[in-house]
Amino acid sequence: MAPSPIQLLVVAFLVLLLFGAGRLSDFGKGLGEGIRNFKKGLKDEDSPEQLSGSDSDKPDKPSGK
Repeated sequence: MAPSPIQLLVVAFLVLLLFGAGRLSDFGKGLGEGIRNFKKGLKDEDSPEQLSGSDSDKPDKPSGK
Protein backbone atom coordinates (compact mmCIF):
# COMPACT_ATOMS: atom_id res chain seq x y z
CA MET A 1 0.00 0.00 0.00
CA ALA A 2 1.67 3.20 -1.22
CA PRO A 3 1.23 6.51 0.62
CA SER A 4 -0.98 9.09 -1.07
CA PRO A 5 0.41 12.44 -2.24
CA ILE A 6 -1.43 14.22 0.59
CA GLN A 7 0.25 11.98 3.18
CA LEU A 8 3.66 12.72 1.64
CA LEU A 9 2.96 16.47 1.80
CA VAL A 10 1.96 16.23 5.47
CA VAL A 11 5.16 14.32 6.30
CA ALA A 12 7.28 16.83 4.34
CA PHE A 13 5.59 19.72 6.20
CA LEU A 14 6.23 18.07 9.58
CA VAL A 15 9.90 17.48 8.72
CA LEU A 16 10.20 21.13 7.70
CA LEU A 17 8.66 22.23 10.99
CA LEU A 18 10.90 19.97 13.06
CA PHE A 19 14.24 20.71 11.42
CA GLY A 20 13.77 24.11 9.79
CA ALA A 21 14.72 25.23 6.30
CA GLY A 22 18.35 25.98 7.21
CA ARG A 23 19.09 22.53 8.52
CA LEU A 24 17.39 20.88 5.56
CA SER A 25 19.42 22.92 3.08
CA ASP A 26 22.62 21.99 4.95
CA PHE A 27 21.57 18.35 4.83
CA GLY A 28 20.89 18.58 1.09
CA LYS A 29 24.23 20.26 0.47
CA GLY A 30 26.08 17.59 2.46
CA LEU A 31 24.22 14.83 0.66
CA GLY A 32 25.09 16.32 -2.73
CA GLU A 33 28.77 16.63 -1.82
CA GLY A 34 28.79 13.05 -0.59
CA ILE A 35 27.31 11.77 -3.83
CA ARG A 36 29.82 13.82 -5.86
CA ASN A 37 32.73 12.45 -3.83
CA PHE A 38 31.41 8.92 -4.21
CA LYS A 39 31.15 9.27 -7.99
CA LYS A 40 34.63 10.83 -8.11
CA GLY A 41 35.99 7.91 -6.11
CA LEU A 42 34.43 5.42 -8.50
CA LYS A 43 35.83 7.32 -11.48
CA ASP A 44 39.32 7.51 -9.94
CA GLU A 45 39.25 3.81 -9.14
CA ASP A 46 38.82 2.95 -12.81
CA SER A 47 41.45 5.39 -14.09
CA PRO A 48 44.22 4.01 -16.34
CA GLU A 49 46.93 4.80 -13.77
CA GLN A 50 45.24 2.55 -11.23
CA LEU A 51 44.78 -0.27 -13.72
CA SER A 52 48.40 -0.25 -14.99
CA GLY A 53 49.88 -1.06 -11.61
CA SER A 54 50.41 0.15 -8.10
CA ASP A 55 53.31 2.09 -6.58
CA SER A 56 54.83 -1.15 -5.29
CA ASP A 57 55.60 -2.23 -8.89
CA LYS A 58 57.75 0.85 -9.50
CA PRO A 59 61.47 0.71 -8.63
CA ASP A 60 62.52 2.51 -5.48
CA LYS A 61 64.02 5.95 -5.96
CA PRO A 62 67.55 6.28 -4.64
CA SER A 63 67.87 8.35 -1.52
CA GLY A 64 69.69 11.68 -1.67
CA LYS A 65 72.45 10.52 0.73
